[in-house]
Amino acid sequence: MPKGLDWHSSRCGSGMPANPSLIENPNIRLGFVPLSDCAPMAVAKEMGIFRKHHLKVRLSRELGWATVRDKIFYGDLDGAQCISGIAFSLAMGAGNVRRKVAVPMVLNLHGNAITLSMDLDPVLIGTGEGLLSYLTHSWKKDRPFTMAAPHRFSSHHILLNTWLQRQGITSPDLVEIIFLPPPLMPRHLKAGHIDGYCVGEPWNSASILTGEAWCPAVSADISHGHPEKVLLLDGGFTDSRREDAVALTAALLEACKLCDEPDFRSEMIQILARKEYTGAPVEVLANSMGQPFNSGGGTKNMTPFHLFHGPQVNPPTLDKASWTLAGLRSLGLVPKGTSAILSEIYRNDLYEEAIAAGAPA
Repeated sequence: MPKGLDWHSSRCGSGMPANPSLIENPNIRLGFVPLSDCAPMAVAKEMGIFRKHHLKVRLSRELGWATVRDKIFYGDLDGAQCISGIAFSLAMGAGNVRRKVAVPMVLNLHGNAITLSMDLDPVLIGTGEGLLSYLTHSWKKDRPFTMAAPHRFSSHHILLNTWLQRQGITSPDLVEIIFLPPPLMPRHLKAGHIDGYCVGEPWNSASILTGEAWCPAVSADISHGHPEKVLLLDGGFTDSRREDAVALTAALLEACKLCDEPDFRSEMIQILARKEYTGAPVEVLANSMGQPFNSGGGTKNMTPFHLFHGPQVNPPTLDKASWTLAGLRSLGLVPKGTSAILSEIYRNDLYEEAIAAGAPA
């Protein structure tokens, strides 16, 4: 494991869900997971964008998406950079955990990849077309071929299943999917506990640049234009502090625009490398941006690997919500007939207010 990739845990909340109207706290408590696409949060904090919008924001680094979900539910966070599936999980009460939430903007598109152990020969596997034959005729381990994703309700779980199905791998006898926090995946791969994973950067590059893994496909290859992280806000926060919710959306739109500027890329990587954000080495983060991208099986120009800003990126449209919802349905995680809830979660009204207030569209 490259130096600097250790994670430091955060406290998980407990008790009954807090009532935001009873909390006297001028700060906005925002969670994030140490990933390259937490960049808008980190940049807004370090470049004074939150302060410019008269916001006091306290960022809280979390281990994974289960912790983010729990802290939103228990009222320990007002919002978070989050996988969009958590919004549906909370709004629908999956696992008896229900909370009103809002998504006022999408933070980015793309940015994920499939990573496989070097035990699986890139020449034999290719971009995935040789995987079924390999597992059928050459698999020697005394356990199933095991892949990891960050969360059951994640885009990564959707993308991984889509990629496996395209290779003709549909039988649970051939593959087992487990769920791990993103920062833990490289060490589990190195230890031989898993054979690969689908995760956001820089955790693909962390294994690739040590020579332990390679990448047969990035998420843009699997579903071009797919929505990735969203700004997820607690419903009580948006109800009681609507002006702050709009100002926060405007600030993050400004940060997203800065993240997409080529001249700012180097400074953004330096910010992300700080231990309070990803703690990943600069060279790993640079590779994670895909300009170019060392896949472990060759170098590819993945411009743009991450899309942070633009009219096709940030609006919380029903099309983006539907991509996630359809993927969760395909996995059997949400029932059919739930489309009516989309406009209650994806709040274009908050986004339009932020644009009207001067945020960059």
